[in-house]
Amino acid sequence: MEFPATQWSLLAQATLNGEAAAAAALAEFCRRYREPVLQFVRMRGVSPAEAEDLTQDFLLHVMEKSTLRRADAARGRFRSFLIGALVRFLRDAYYQRTAQKRGGGQVPLSFDEPDLAAAMPTVAPDDEATFDRAWATQMLQLALEGLKADYAKAGRAEAYAVLAAYLPGRAAPPPYEEAAAKLGLGLATFKTEVHRLRDRFRQRLRREIAGTVTSPEEVDDELAYLGRVLQGTAK
Repeated sequence: MEFPATQWSLLAQATLNGEAAAAAALAEFCRRYREPVLQFVRMRGVSPAEAEDLTQDFLLHVMEKSTLRRADAARGRFRSFLIGALVRFLRDAYYQRTAQKRGGGQVPLSFDEPDLAAAMPTVAPDDEATFDRAWATQMLQLALEGLKADYAKAGRAEAYAVLAAYLPGRAAPPPYEEAAAKLGLGLATFKTEVHRLRDRFRQRLRREIAGTVTSPEEVDDELAYLGRVLQGTAK
């Protein structure tokens, strides 16, 4: 499998290169992380409209600030870096909003300042777990969307609509015989199609996960962690 660009390299490209590269990197970044960020922001008790605004501001902030030039992929998972940056950003936004209510005059804080990072609260385990569940769900959704698009491109959208019932995590699927009859296939052929679908789904999911780590060696660990998160057994 071709190993795709990681979030670290995408964000570095967006920070250091021109507008076209930045736009492409931002789109890929948002595709993977917008929903987890939005859910985390909503947990802070803000209105839905404000949550949307803060999420958009944060995504743009991450792309624009020099933090990304100093970010070190060797420090750990991109997901951990992101949630730390998000906590600092939300604290910054809170201070600015408080200052405005008091009539302004305070100098806005910057979550890029080294001395501020030490003053930021640590991420609560429940908050981190919520963010990771949203991330895991998004990875599954993106893999499913990619798989569906693959079948549609091959002119097999109808087949996918029937076969998708047998993907992991779906409700109790119909008997094989019943589904095979819908597609006009023999039982053995249909079971082969299901096996191929599941294999393609695993490949799609691996590719999505690969785009969130720093090296191919980390993919299996992240896949295992994703499974534990969805099962509620992650530590």
